[in-house]
Amino acid sequence: MQFRLSEIQSQLAQQTVTCSAGGGLVQATADGRGQIRAITIDPQAVQQGDIEMLEDLVLAAVSQAQQRAAELYQAEVKKLASGLPLPFQLPL
Repeated sequence: MQFRLSEIQSQLAQQTVTCSAGGGLVQATADGRGQIRAITIDPQAVQQGDIEMLEDLVLAAVSQAQQRAAELYQAEVKKLASGLPLPFQLPL
């Protein structure tokens, strides 16, 4: 199981999820472990001059990307745990 969990973590490091906020003005990409790998900001968002709004959009996109990465991780761990005869439920 230790080997399989390590293998899953390696695979998740290679997978990415991308989420956007503000109708695509800001995009955040995270790997399957939740590490942010890229943030893209449309130049139009900067031209508007509303820094507070831009900060909120970045935060929203990052939060969504990390949440989706966590869901991806949980789904993979759940698959691993479902194949094991455990007398208890693993906390996810």
